[in-house]
Amino acid sequence: MMREIDEYFARNEEPVKGYLLALRQHILNLDENISELWKYKMPFYAYCGKRFCYLWVDKKTNWPYLGIVDGRMFDQPQLTLGGRSRMKIMLLDPNKDIPLRTIDEVLKRVLKLYKKKKN
Repeated sequence: MMREIDEYFARNEEPVKGYLLALRQHILNLDENISELWKYKMPFYAYCGKRFCYLWVDKKTNWPYLGIVDGRMFDQPQLTLGGRSRMKIMLLDPNKDIPLRTIDEVLKRVLKLYKKKKN
């Protein structure tokens, strides 16, 4: 029997499915202290137990996006607030290459903040 988090990734159609799976692995490989959680019926990623990002699919466009939990703390043009008060997202076109350099830039800034809070 599959875990709910694995079912989430499996039920998406290509190219979104492959895009999400690649992002999942990329995030997990960023730091040994990152773990994957299943919260609010979505995959979250935590640094030392504190949630910092999540993956989701936009209902209108069917494009995957990377959500940043404390996104309001970051002024990055790639992140949009939309109607959210705390979280910002980076909408990703599944028909294009994953912008890993941009994603790394954002996530490294987020992790830097979380590492500071930890110390």
